[in-house]
Amino acid sequence: MNLKAQILDEIAVDKALKRLSHEIIENCDDLSNVVFVGIKRRGVPLAKKLAQNIKTFSGVDIPVGELDITLYRDDLSTISDKAILNDTKIDFSVQQKDVILVDDVIYTGRTIRAAIDGIFKLGRPSRIMLAVLVDRGHRELPIRGDFVGKNVPTSHHELIAVNIEELDGKTNVELWSKD
Repeated sequence: MNLKAQILDEIAVDKALKRLSHEIIENCDDLSNVVFVGIKRRGVPLAKKLAQNIKTFSGVDIPVGELDITLYRDDLSTISDKAILNDTKIDFSVQQKDVILVDDVIYTGRTIRAAIDGIFKLGRPSRIMLAVLVDRGHRELPIRGDFVGKNVPTSHHELIAVNIEELDGKTNVELWSKD
């Protein structure tokens, strides 16, 4: 794989997350009914940062849960025909809540579909919204981000890598070529 470009540096990632936080504040009538569910791995620190920003900007604490979807792809049916949820840490009810799923990149939409299945196993939310740092296109399912940090058109031969300080030792978004 070859690095083609850095799409966002640390400062641009921070600005995008702050903008997303403001959009969430503006678009959610009752922040006290909002919960974040970060999709492991990189969605979790992003959800925590969004919650921290919203606390700073509005004074409201947004609970953050962690959803781990292992074998999430529905095309892995030779292994399992159901999403397997491991190490999920959601210590609040999603019942009648406005759940905002948080992930780093949306591509085909299959991860989000599996995450929605996982949320419904925990209860019946009022609604589910999606916040993503990067939308790279190529959807296979009718799923879209409600809050998107950056749209980055890509080819199928490219990869978007979101690096988070806690996990990768740096924060940025990179575009890689699979060639």
